[in-house]
Amino acid sequence: MFDYETLKLIWWLFVGVLLLGFAIMDGHDMGVGTLLPFVGRDDVERRVLINTVGPHWDGNQVWFITAGGAIFAAWPLVYATAFSGFYWAMLAVLWALFFRPVGFDYRSKISHPLWRQTWDWGLFVGGAVPPLIFGVAFGNLLQGVPFHFDDVLMSYYTGTFWQLLNPFALLAGLVSTAMITAHGASYLMIRTEGVLFERARKAALFFAVLMLLLFAVAGVWVANLKGYVISSPVDGNALPNPLDKTVVVENGAWLRNYSVYPWAKLVPALGFLGGGLMLAAAAARRGTLAFVASSLAMLGVIGTAGVSMFPFVMPSSTSPNSSLTVWDSVSSHLTLELMFWATLIFLPLIIFYTSWAYRVMSGKVTVEYVRANDKSAY
Repeated sequence: MFDYETLKLIWWLFVGVLLLGFAIMDGHDMGVGTLLPFVGRDDVERRVLINTVGPHWDGNQVWFITAGGAIFAAWPLVYATAFSGFYWAMLAVLWALFFRPVGFDYRSKISHPLWRQTWDWGLFVGGAVPPLIFGVAFGNLLQGVPFHFDDVLMSYYTGTFWQLLNPFALLAGLVSTAMITAHGASYLMIRTEGVLFERARKAALFFAVLMLLLFAVAGVWVANLKGYVISSPVDGNALPNPLDKTVVVENGAWLRNYSVYPWAKLVPALGFLGGGLMLAAAAARRGTLAFVASSLAMLGVIGTAGVSMFPFVMPSSTSPNSSLTVWDSVSSHLTLELMFWATLIFLPLIIFYTSWAYRVMSGKVTVEYVRANDKSAY
């Protein structure tokens, strides 16, 4: 139905949608975990916060699994190269995520204060560490990753874990952390009341401002970074071969797409607009609007990275010609087409089920509810 070039572009969009879905749906419960030890001042208040996301956090993991599966199936070279180069970083994400299922299920099984406080900080780690590392990963992608391919397309990563923790990557990690935490605070505004609502509102205001400031600083920094440009002709319908192109490195090249495609300027503008609208909504105590605005801000921030790098997916700092792009890191035409139809069937089902679950289990979680359901609530 679609030619190879069109399918390559479609899957660039699909992967972006899945990553955004993960950020919005899994992001708000990670944000709640990050805020847990600070917004909740005692055991009952923290149980209230946990129960706002308790019924949904595991269902939200489907976005994480689906996004990872889509990258594996649609961009196998990206998956293999990234998980080789970012091996320890990805393990750190998985180790941090281990605290979530165990923490949610076992935190309130024993009433001893030390037991519960320990799991509260475990849930904090499970909420704060993954967004930080994901942001650091994007920061490294924008700078280029030290890898190359040999003649048989075997990839070799020549960097170290500590090289990933460079100043710009850490800045990107802070942008991601502030964004996710603000998102979680806006969700808490919807599900809580009274003093917890007020603390969540203050957290939403603080982290929204922090996100906007850090996003602006990152934008100025990116404008002065060395970016990547394909200087040889590109055949979007050709069979994928990462070495069959010439890539040059230029200062400020990541701004090139905003000149070639003027509409692309709307993407970073959406990041600032969404963040500003979230501030206004939080100040006006409108939780639902703040959550929607936060989601739009996330679309703008994450989309800015994708639009700036297009068509690059994983640039190489040591061998620019080995850089992986939308055109040469993909699976076969048949694979992309079969996955396209599967996505058209199952993605709406995921969205429908998620919407239904949130509608059925909506409403405020209160201290009275937790106390009345002491043995069954999280």
